[in-house]
Amino acid sequence: MKSLNDIESAVVRCRHCPELRAYTAQVAREKKRAHRDCTYWGKPVPCFGDARARILLVGLAPGAHGSNRTGRPFTGDASGAFLYPALYRAGFASQPHAIDRNDGLALRDCLITAAARCAPPHNKPTPDELRNCFPYLLDEFDALGRVRVMIGLGAIAYAAVLRVLRERGFSADFARAPFAHGAELHASNGARTITAVASYHPSRQNTNTGKLTVAMFDAIFTRANEVLRRDAGAGRAGPARGRDSERPS
Repeated sequence: MKSLNDIESAVVRCRHCPELRAYTAQVAREKKRAHRDCTYWGKPVPCFGDARARILLVGLAPGAHGSNRTGRPFTGDASGAFLYPALYRAGFASQPHAIDRNDGLALRDCLITAAARCAPPHNKPTPDELRNCFPYLLDEFDALGRVRVMIGLGAIAYAAVLRVLRERGFSADFARAPFAHGAELHASNGARTITAVASYHPSRQNTNTGKLTVAMFDAIFTRANEVLRRDAGAGRAGPARGRDSERPS
């Protein structure tokens, strides 16, 4: 089994999609006027969070001027400005804002990753690009033996979550698991049960139009906490040790 550090190193070195590496590098060179004084990350973005997490949060892909600039998932753009306050309110983040990799933010009992690790043009990774990234998600799942809840932000991320569970031999009625905000699927593999939860992605397109509200998003993490408390009460997994971990360095 690979460690999270090994997986992160492999992600950052990845060149399976040369066209994406070229695109992220181009964005990093040309920059956005608002960030012209910033040094962009301009590479695949590794996961971020607690190595003992019981919640695995899966997004779509880095934003061209968000994570591709900062090198940390959901950091430096509107999606992160909606996500991290929700994680803070739910007790999974040490602070409600995410500015850059040196802002002191740490996650508790939660790790954030993505279906695609490079910023894609128009925020739309191709099927081939998603397939190239999928082994990293499998490796992260394998490295996180305490995970009890997997949250997919958006239809593509939720599909990746379900694929991980199928690939790892979990049993569930996958044919009856359409994407919908708040949808749940309970999958079991021997003594281990995973609750997969679907959420609308906290993109500006969803939050500015009211398709995803603060209350709707908070309900996702309230449900995640309910599952963790239930499992702890059943003796399946003890509470997290309160250890914070900021994975990318």
